[in-house]
Amino acid sequence: MSIAPTTPPCSASWKWWVSGLLLLATMINYMDRQTLANLSVRITDEFGLSQEQYGDIELVFGWGFAIGSLTFGILADRINVRALYPVVLLGWSAVGFATGLSRGHGSLLACRAILGFFEAGHWPCALRTTQATLSANDRLMGNSVLQSGASLGAIFTPLVIRAIVGGNTAPGVWRLPFLIVGAAGAVWVIAWLALVRRGDLKMDGQTTGDDSARKSAWWTGLAGDRRFWALVIMVVCINSVWQLIRAWLPKFLQQGRGYDEATMLYFNSAYYVATDVGCLLAGALGLWLARHGFQAHRARLVVFGLCSILAALTTVAAALPRGWPLLGVLLIIGAGTLGLFPCYYSFTQEMGRQHVGKATGLLATIAWVASAPLQKFFGRLVDQTGSFDLGLAVIGWAPCVALGAMLLLWRHGEAQNAETA
Repeated sequence: MSIAPTTPPCSASWKWWVSGLLLLATMINYMDRQTLANLSVRITDEFGLSQEQYGDIELVFGWGFAIGSLTFGILADRINVRALYPVVLLGWSAVGFATGLSRGHGSLLACRAILGFFEAGHWPCALRTTQATLSANDRLMGNSVLQSGASLGAIFTPLVIRAIVGGNTAPGVWRLPFLIVGAAGAVWVIAWLALVRRGDLKMDGQTTGDDSARKSAWWTGLAGDRRFWALVIMVVCINSVWQLIRAWLPKFLQQGRGYDEATMLYFNSAYYVATDVGCLLAGALGLWLARHGFQAHRARLVVFGLCSILAALTTVAAALPRGWPLLGVLLIIGAGTLGLFPCYYSFTQEMGRQHVGKATGLLATIAWVASAPLQKFFGRLVDQTGSFDLGLAVIGWAPCVALGAMLLLWRHGEAQNAETA
């Protein structure tokens, strides 16, 4: 039985309203995630943690995300995401709230691991939704809108934190932002249930007990599919560069280049403005190329290549001292690194329609298992060298490796077949 996107039930604009709601979900997801990074210097100072111990906190988040990716990836193919999505979102919001009640390194580790588990469910649910509501030509733009919520969340988080804590340096004042941000998820759930009605996201290919043979064949055939291995390399590379910069940029600016907390927070907000612009421009460029004669797959490759070049400018940033040139280069890097993701999501959706949840869940699991330990190693490198520069200089080249793997493993004929699937 084939799978097909459902017809928008209300109007032609309904699918874009749903995309906007997905953007808000991604925004809340990243606000819960980024609160720790923006307060990392305060928290590690108050708890007396080393850079490697901070890396451990990001490490367990990644492991939790890996387990959650596979778990919710499978569930998203078995349970209608209209019901699954709000459960996932309320789960990570509650754990984000609980992080503000942490009393030491151990409780922080536990909260971040559980947060990662629930946050992972956002992506299979969201991609199941775009798969059901958008056409193949619209998906790169839709996925760009979805992914741009990460930037919006990261833009607002430093501003919210600054508004709440200001210049107050009293112990424990960092807890309140976790409590406020963690409580925001309930509003989204109400909007989701109001906009998406029962049956709106029903997909003909939702897995049932009658197609176990087909599911087994899919899992077995995956290992021999070169496209899958290209996507494995891609997601590991782009996730590594994005997550390392996300986690360590505040510390790099404060402890590596000597900026004060207020300047760091305001620049961090500007950085994610740049990532949002880059993400949306990536989607717009892909849409423009597709409408001017490029096959959809080839358009995505062009966009991915351009974004990879921008990400590699981390080598330049690592060599620059404090000043406007450094900040300008970081903004360009941010635009490039987030622009990679809508391309990746669209490549993943080319793999087949029926198993989008499992495919994205499996790939995300591999990505986080492979990339999460880099957080600990990055922190250890900083402890040993007393500098963030070497690690920053290297990580930006990872997407270029992914581009090479894509060109080598994903053949032109397969791309054509994928576009017509």
